[in-house]
This record gives sequence, C-alpha cells and structure tokens, in this order.
Amino acid sequence: MVDLKASYTEIGKEIDAAVKNILSKSNFILGEEVKIFEEEFARYCGVKYAVGVANGTDALKIAVLACGLKKGDEVITVPFTFIATTEAIVQAGCVPVFADIDPKTYTLDPKKVEECIQHKIRNSSAAADGIRNLKAILPVHMYGHPGNMEEILKIAKKHDLKVIEDCAQSFSAKYMTADSRWQVAGSIGDVGCFSFFPAKNLGCFGDGGMVITNDNETYENAKALRNHGQRKKYYSEMDGFNSRLDTLQAAILSVKLKYIDKWTEMRNKVAQKYNELLKDTVAIPTVSENCRHSFNYYTIRFKNKAMRDKVQKHLLENEVACQIYYPQSLHLQKVYEEMGCKKGDFPVSERMQDETLSLPMYPELDGNKIKYITDKIKDVIV
Repeated sequence: MVDLKASYTEIGKEIDAAVKNILSKSNFILGEEVKIFEEEFARYCGVKYAVGVANGTDALKIAVLACGLKKGDEVITVPFTFIATTEAIVQAGCVPVFADIDPKTYTLDPKKVEECIQHKIRNSSAAADGIRNLKAILPVHMYGHPGNMEEILKIAKKHDLKVIEDCAQSFSAKYMTADSRWQVAGSIGDVGCFSFFPAKNLGCFGDGGMVITNDNETYENAKALRNHGQRKKYYSEMDGFNSRLDTLQAAILSVKLKYIDKWTEMRNKVAQKYNELLKDTVAIPTVSENCRHSFNYYTIRFKNKAMRDKVQKHLLENEVACQIYYPQSLHLQKVYEEMGCKKGDFPVSERMQDETLSLPMYPELDGNKIKYITDKIKDVIV
C-alpha cells in the first residue's frame, strides 16, 4: 500500500544525521528536539500549542480528557472509522454515540448529528436533560478529506459542545471556512489529534502522535496527562499516562515535516492520474470545493459488495496490494454489542463497508504502476 523506502531514499542523509545527533546526546525522553518539533508542528497548523504523545490513539484519549470531559460524558462520532477513535473515548471513561456519514466524503454528516441530538431531546422528559451528558463531537477526516467543519461548528456552538478532530489520516489537508480562509485540518475545532504511524502522510519510524489546540488550559492539561499527570516532576495532579513522543521520533519528524507540502502535492497528482484512468469504471473519490484532500488513502467505490470483492481478489492474485478500510462498521462489532445497535441503524456506513476499496497510495507511485493497477481493475469490470 505504501513504499516507505522511497521517501527514505530521498532524505536518508538528513534522517541519518538527525538520528546520530540524538544518539550522541542520548536525550531520549522529552529532549529538546521534542519541543522544537512541537513548535514547528504548531506553526505549520497555525495554532498556539502542540503536545507530542506516544501514538494517535493516546492523542485522542488525552484530548478528550484535556477538554474536561468526565466519566459518563457522551461524544458523537462516526461508526465508519478505525476502532482507535471510539477506543479512546471509552478508555477516557466516556460513551461513544454514533451518527452516520456522508456518502460522498465518508465523513460525519452534520444533518445526522443534529438528528441524533434532537432524538435525545425528544426522548427526555426535559429538553435540557436530553443532552445533559452530551459534551463533544468527534469528526473523523476520513482518508484525508476534511469533514464539513462549518456545519459541525454551528451545531457545537448551538448545543455548547466541544469539537475534537480526528486527523489521523488527514495531516496537511485543508478546509476553507465561510470567510474564505484556508485552515489546516485539526486547527478548526477545539482540539486536533494526529497519528505518526509510519504509513501516515507524516510518519515516523515507529509510533507517535500529537495534540494541538489554541486553548492554554487544554494545552497544560494535555502536557500533564502525557507525563503521569505531572505539572511538576514527582507531583501528580491527575491520573495521567506514560505517553511521551520519543526524542528520536521527534527529530525524524522534524526532517520530514519540511517535505510535507511537496509530498501532499505529489499524492494529489497520483490521485489525479488514478481519477483519469478510473473515472468511467468506478466511483472515484469526491473532493469538496472548499477542501484540499491529503490522500492518505485513495479509495474507490463499487456498485455492490460482490463486485468489490471480485476486484479485490483479482488485484491480490496479480500482486497488487489493496485494503478495505473498514470491513465492519463499529456499531456492528462485538465489542459494542451492549450499545444495542443493529444492522440497518447506520445504512450509509454499512454500504461503505461493503462497497469501498483502497488502492496503493504514496507520493512516489509512478504512472506505469498506476496504469497496471487500473488495468487489473478494468480486467474485471470492463
């Protein structure tokens, strides 16, 4: 799905120098390079603060807690995502509440969010009690396409909810607000959460994550939570975690951050080439006019599950990597069966799990390989 060696070949000397520098200093935990990278990352995103953590899941969990959510508080999110999204909510002591997705962008549908809220109000004896425990909305910028943040923010403001952005797949993606300003995904809501898993647009050589915000209190809380709840060494003010971004990874990420815009542009060119070759064959990715897609994944859609599965089988037989993100929506998974959800509750999410397929996507993917991949798809469909 990705060629991790390709980017290393381009910037290997810089990476090697950064690694040797850390090895010579041996400042492996919260060394100065972590602070430097946090400042660079915050500057890129256009926010005041960034906190490096151990991974993307921890970024979400720490963000939920740093925003002041407590045990039993509810968070609206999507059922069509990797389980880390809801796992983090649950591990923070909160309760995920599902709302369906938009069939074009695969992101949280604001209309479904409002319907979810109104349903809770209608089924309560008092309107205020209906959403008493509802504290946040957690949109996922799926595959690298930002969600409809303008509408989500309106709903959040109306109901006094926090907005926590899951940007694990969307670093460098951008969203144009109503006043025609481009904002980096993650900088639009109250908090943004990122993953530096190696296969991400900005990936390290292991695990890593980041929490960003413009709110000082949230920032200070996140800093304490990542380091055993300590604001001062050996004095814990809250139950925290051992979730610190390694200095070595921060140094590597600082090198790679300089190339992110170039690589995102290359990803978009790869997507354009795919689009040209597949536009009359399958449903290609939709990119909203007010969004810049980061194309962490290039995902196509088929008319039905049978055709999707047939194409996937043919691709694999011809040594073409492909992946279903995600084959079972979260509301149908065993871990959440106590929520009482059933098949048919979130029909768009359920259709996408059956009809989508992601193809190889990385900046260096050349035209010959793209043509080979698309030809193998056409072998089945055309």
